Parts: sequence; C-alpha cells; structure tokens
Amino acid sequence: MKKWFVIVSLFCLFFLSMKPAYAESNKPIHWGFKKSQNHEPASAGQELDELLGKYGSFYLGDTSKKEIYLTFDNGYENGYTSKVLDVLKKRKVPATFFITGHYLDTEADLVQRMVKEGHIVGNHSWYHPDLTKQSDEELKKELESVRLKVEEITDQKGMSYLRPPRGIFSERVLSHAKDLGYTSVFWSLAFVDWKIDSQKGWKYSYDNIMKQIHPGAILLLHTVSKDNAEALDHAIVELEKQGYQFKSLDDLMMNKMLDHPYLLTL
Repeated sequence: MKKWFVIVSLFCLFFLSMKPAYAESNKPIHWGFKKSQNHEPASAGQELDELLGKYGSFYLGDTSKKEIYLTFDNGYENGYTSKVLDVLKKRKVPATFFITGHYLDTEADLVQRMVKEGHIVGNHSWYHPDLTKQSDEELKKELESVRLKVEEITDQKGMSYLRPPRGIFSERVLSHAKDLGYTSVFWSLAFVDWKIDSQKGWKYSYDNIMKQIHPGAILLLHTVSKDNAEALDHAIVELEKQGYQFKSLDDLMMNKMLDHPYLLTL
C-alpha cells in the first residue's frame, strides 16, 4: 500500500510540474485605447501597459517629446503606395510598412523601393490570420515566411517588428513573438481609413490625424486609402510647423535602450 502511495505521489508531482502547452494566457485581446484629445497621450490603461511592457511591446514613444512615428499596414495594393512613397521621399520622412505574404507576392517592386528609400519593412504575417488561433509552430511559420521573402528580394537583413493582424493578440503571442526576435508594435492614433468604397476626401484623413496627434504618437495608416495618400503631404507639413519631428521605429528602440542601459547587455 505504501509503495502504491509513493508511486501515485510521484506521478502527481510529475504532472503538476509539467509546463502546460501554453505557459502564458492565450485569451484573445483586441487592441484598443482611449484616443488622444488636446495633444494628451492616448492611453490603453494600466493593465495593457503592464502586459505590453512585460514583453517589450509598445504603442507609444516618449510622450515628453514631440517625436512621432509613421507606420502603414499593407495587406494588398490599391494604387496609392507609390504616391505615399513619393511624399515620404520629398519630405525626408521615415516610415515602417507592415506587409503580408500576399503583398510580397504581388508587389515586390514596391517592397524593394521601401527598403531602398530607407524605410523599415515590418511583419504583418503571411496570411493575415488571428495569431491567437495559430499554434506556436504555425505562428513561427507565418512570421518566418515573411522575413525570409523580404530578405530574398531586398537588402534588408533581419526583421525586428511585428504588427499582429487586426490588432488581435494574446500574452502567448507577445511572448512567442519575442522569443522569435520580434517587438510587437501597436499604435496610438488610428481611424477608419481602410474602407476603399467609402473614402471621404483628404480632409477626413487630415482632420483625424490633427485631432488625435500627440507627442510620442505611433500613427497607423493604411495605404489602400486614397484619402491618406492625398492628405499625407498636408499633414506632414502642418505637423512639422507644430514642432513635431518624424522618427523611425529604430530611433525609438534605440532611445528605449538608452533609457534602460541594461538592455544593451542582454
């Protein structure tokens, strides 16, 4: 009897000590935040701030500085990315383009131009799925397929930034992405700009940017939007008049490392 008790106890200890399939919560989170008003920083709340901070993810830059970050999501092409790139080149403004596998397969020339003109290409996954529904291996394949294709067709080596499709993520997604070498980047300024059949004119895009702008803002725009393409030059000129400087995500990451020197030794 004593022997069986010992055996059962050992089995219980073994199973209790086993790491679960997902050590972190895989409960889906849909990114959202309180929009900026009167140039005050947007806020996602303490709970999300702490969760993102735990994995080095972010949606804001330094809110004490008038530095802002342009990011674009590119799932497919609608004829406006060239104009966006023209404006960025004219105004010497850096940006990050988060692209999908479909975009890589169909718009290699535009992706090459992004890199040649000094922009960052980030990962928006290959098939644009809900990453919380992907296994660890599937998630890895989604991200690695994009990275490898970008390295194949451009001079960009490596890929550091991930934007989860549709802003759906979980703690597990943040953790696994970090293990794969990615920083998950969300946003603090956005509006409904992706509906190509209901564009409202460039002032709609311009006004939304101006209403929500704040120091440290990470802007999310979609290049499928005609409104965005036509508003971009106007917005850049006005924001620079207001004293804002456009920086790249690499600048932001470097500042974070300088603020936390121990990160440089990791």
